[in-house]
Amino acid sequence: MQKTIILNNEQIQHKTKRIAYQIYESNINETEIVIAGIKENGFIFAKRIKEALEKISPVSVILCEVVINKKKPLNPVTTSISSEEYKNKPLILVDDVLNSGTTLIYAAKLFLEVPLKRFKTVVLVNRNHKKYPIKADFKGISLSTSMQEHIYVEFQGKNAQAFLD
Repeated sequence: MQKTIILNNEQIQHKTKRIAYQIYESNINETEIVIAGIKENGFIFAKRIKEALEKISPVSVILCEVVINKKKPLNPVTTSISSEEYKNKPLILVDDVLNSGTTLIYAAKLFLEVPLKRFKTVVLVNRNHKKYPIKADFKGISLSTSMQEHIYVEFQGKNAQAFLD
């Protein structure tokens, strides 16, 4: 199979900026929010959103890395910050691609064990093959693909691309 670029670096930058504006609009009265990125690509994307958000708003952003075993999501999920640091605050959970929803829902479960002010989800690419009732509140692009097709995002330094394989 041939890989097809679905988002180039410039498009990802535009989508990141738009998502940052959407997050700011939904948290306009907040002084502090938590952006939690799922390990690897989700965390890289979360850092990019944080940078974009800090350019357009006075909101202080706490960055959190969520460590989850994507192949064994029932294993313990951990974060780089303590639950006290995100308790009673708006939290945005970020991943690169929403496929079946498994990773996002098990990561969300961890945060739902602590009272939050607000909980939203962000993905760069949203697919329509969910097996769990979870949605992306903010998304870069939505695609209807076959189950045999695979979407992956590559972040390399300041460059990024999303592919359909």
